[in-house]
Amino acid sequence: MLEENKKYNQGTFLKKINSPSDLRKIKINDLSKLSAELRKFIIEIVSEKGGHFGASLGVVELTIAIHYVFNTPKDQLVWDVGHQAYGHKILTGRKDNFHTNRTYKGLSGFPKRSESVYDTFGVGHSSTSISAALGMSLGASDPEQQHIAVIGDGAMTAGLAFEGLNHAGVEDTNLIVILNDNCMSIDPAVGALKEYLTDISTSKTYNKARNKIWKILGKISKFGSSAQTVAKKIEGAVKSTILGESNYFESLNFRYFGPIDGHNTEHLVRVLRDLKEIPGPKILHCITEKGKGYEFSEKGDATKWHAPGIFNKDTGEFAKIQKKASPPKYQDVFGDTIIELANKNKKIVAVTPAMLSGSSLNKMMKEFPKRTYDVGIAEQHAVTFSAGLATQGIVPFCNIYSTFLQRAYDQVIHDVAIQNLHVIFCLDRGGLVGADGATHHGVFDMAYLRCVPNLIVSAPMNEHNLRDLMYTAQKTNTGPFAIRYPRGKGVTIDWKNQMKEIKIGEAEMINDGTEIAILSIGNPGNFVMEAQEQFKKMGISVAHWNMIFIKPLDEKVLNDIFKRFDKVITIEDGCLQGGFGSAIIEFMSDKGYNSKVKRLGIPDNFINHGSQNDLYKRLWY
Repeated sequence: MLEENKKYNQGTFLKKINSPSDLRKIKINDLSKLSAELRKFIIEIVSEKGGHFGASLGVVELTIAIHYVFNTPKDQLVWDVGHQAYGHKILTGRKDNFHTNRTYKGLSGFPKRSESVYDTFGVGHSSTSISAALGMSLGASDPEQQHIAVIGDGAMTAGLAFEGLNHAGVEDTNLIVILNDNCMSIDPAVGALKEYLTDISTSKTYNKARNKIWKILGKISKFGSSAQTVAKKIEGAVKSTILGESNYFESLNFRYFGPIDGHNTEHLVRVLRDLKEIPGPKILHCITEKGKGYEFSEKGDATKWHAPGIFNKDTGEFAKIQKKASPPKYQDVFGDTIIELANKNKKIVAVTPAMLSGSSLNKMMKEFPKRTYDVGIAEQHAVTFSAGLATQGIVPFCNIYSTFLQRAYDQVIHDVAIQNLHVIFCLDRGGLVGADGATHHGVFDMAYLRCVPNLIVSAPMNEHNLRDLMYTAQKTNTGPFAIRYPRGKGVTIDWKNQMKEIKIGEAEMINDGTEIAILSIGNPGNFVMEAQEQFKKMGISVAHWNMIFIKPLDEKVLNDIFKRFDKVITIEDGCLQGGFGSAIIEFMSDKGYNSKVKRLGIPDNFINHGSQNDLYKRLWY
């Protein structure tokens, strides 16, 4: 590992830093030089290895300033989502193996408690930092300990972030919330909060006056309870006579500072030093630029530079994709198919929680902007909003990554399923997703959805299945209908079939046989098809059914299978506990069959990061 890392230029200052204590030895006027070296180091490695790029470049100066001012890891730093944390990892002892980031058995792409004492809270899903840091601050035994949450403006759209702010405002803690405002999540930020942040960031005179007053009040309040009482009275008078009404954050009892330039390291250091001395909950509003310091990301499409894969750092060109014909990504099949359906069915709309590009609904937005809703990072709202649309006869396709639907499970049950509303859930990234690891694998959906009454649960084996399921789901009011499909490319080059309605709960025989029956659900059915040649060479006659539906199951087919076969294998890319294989065993038990059933799937532990192929091989071979 060390030998490979030597090819990356660390620069004069960065090469001396193996921990934040080394960083604090650097003179403050040299921090801008360190910022340039750290940014170059990230660019060099991510251009060759891939990873989350724009967000980490955008907080280089902020990362350096935080570790320079605060006594980490005693002072505890919580990163929201974790896309921003590459500089943090490099400065906290992981520089020499940073090139293993997101690879099998290498560094995690996100902060991870088991990886470093500096990673104080494991993250991957957004909007958790404020609640976590507040809990840490209230649970801390040292009253002088500082707790800092760094949250992006996109993550501030989630209800959890507001719940954390609401609670923090009534607690006496040294909590500092740093709002990294770059008008982006993955796609551009949306909603009223974005407009509000834009408004307050343009009121320079107002903010300059407020910040000076808060600084004075903070110094007064250090001198005891009577001084604090006086300070609060001054504060109230100032707000009403000089500053006017308080802003949103101040209404929640946060002391608001900013907005300030998030790329001026020396100024950030001075401001953070001041904030350390001011008691109570505080919010620092920093204006940053996603992809800062790399000209091609600054001038280009920020969404594409969020996680661009491998690219040429000198030219900004992405790695060339093979020109030979290849199957499309499942997300693109979904994105193109919903447009086909929407052209014929005027009641169809699309809903996504800040995943326009990731779900390929950017195509729908371009074609039907008034029928496409990006609701921000707000999965719970996306589901209940879709339920509201369905009550009016609208047919919402609610597209949410499988791992993120977990955040809206209550809404799926209470707001959609109990009312038997016609919401079509399209769950992208079902199964193992690869380099993003445990926080992003979509392996629990089949288990947690199949136990919900009224809900149809399906998983296509290929692109034709996906299109037919989408067509079937919108054709008549079936009630709630879930379609989960994998990340990455499909298996069919000529994929634009004439869509047809399929019978709900009906399986498809792929291959007949006499000795063993394999029942697959979703993408793993393709692995079975690939293995058939090996079965033939081994002289084993294997029958294979693509079940398509986890719920309802095809009982007619299953009765036939258990009467014919005493050896049955189930295969799924979901968790074994309560998943597809469990459903088959339940059926077998209920009907009094006694075949031997072998289940293949995700075992009862969290799967770390690595390529999809590597992870599947280690699971099943």
